[in-house]
Amino acid sequence: MSAMKTGPDHKRLDQVVAEARRRREERERGYREQALKLYPWVCGRCGREFSRSNLSELTVHHKDHNHDNNPPDGSNWELLCIYCHDDEHARHLAAGRSEEGARRNIGTTFKPFAELDVLLRKQDQ
Repeated sequence: MSAMKTGPDHKRLDQVVAEARRRREERERGYREQALKLYPWVCGRCGREFSRSNLSELTVHHKDHNHDNNPPDGSNWELLCIYCHDDEHARHLAAGRSEEGARRNIGTTFKPFAELDVLLRKQDQ
């Protein structure tokens, strides 16, 4: 009588996960390199500028949230710093949790220079 397998095949699961990660990283490298050539190294939300020394903190965001939609003209991408990118995904998840949020397009409300005039006036005094 042959022994029956019980439980998951961990070795096979590890292989599948490793292959999925490798493919994702390969795909990301391709569109990231393209996006960095197409766009200035500036966060599209907060305006933070990047150089080679901190470029790893600048990410490619897919506007339609579909990581497989990578048109060569970059029309589905925007460069966002890691903080703004996390915020964008949190907003997307929150919008999906409520019917009202899902029905309307929730744009960013962050205004990085909203109080700049006040700060500049204080500095001049």
